[in-house]
Amino acid sequence: MFPKNTKIIAVDFDGTIVEDAYPKIGKPLPFAFETLKELQAKGHRLILWTYRSGEKLEEAVAFCKKNGIDFYAVNKSYPEEIPDNNISRKIHADVFIDDRNFGGMQSWTFIYEDLLKKKTLKKKKKKWYNF
Repeated sequence: MFPKNTKIIAVDFDGTIVEDAYPKIGKPLPFAFETLKELQAKGHRLILWTYRSGEKLEEAVAFCKKNGIDFYAVNKSYPEEIPDNNISRKIHADVFIDDRNFGGMQSWTFIYEDLLKKKTLKKKKKKWYNF
């Protein structure tokens, strides 16, 4: 059982955990793996949610495992889920960390401080857009 007050966190790979170099694997982004390890240590469930599939997905999962992250699930909401065309591709999660977020990717330092409630830096001001 997972500890109370934990979150399900869906995390993209390319451009989020590592620099975007698809189909290759880019360099890890600063503080990404450290933050993910701390989130796991606190009981949060991490889901790798990525465009990658097949061999490229296996490479990404192996790269993360080599760097200390073993995901709760990969491209699905829970480990036992069997993908089929009747199930939405959208992952059930409390938080999504993705470089394609509206407003851009927050720094891993910001994510660490916000999700783990370790406030040491000022929050980045949100940008409001005029359309």
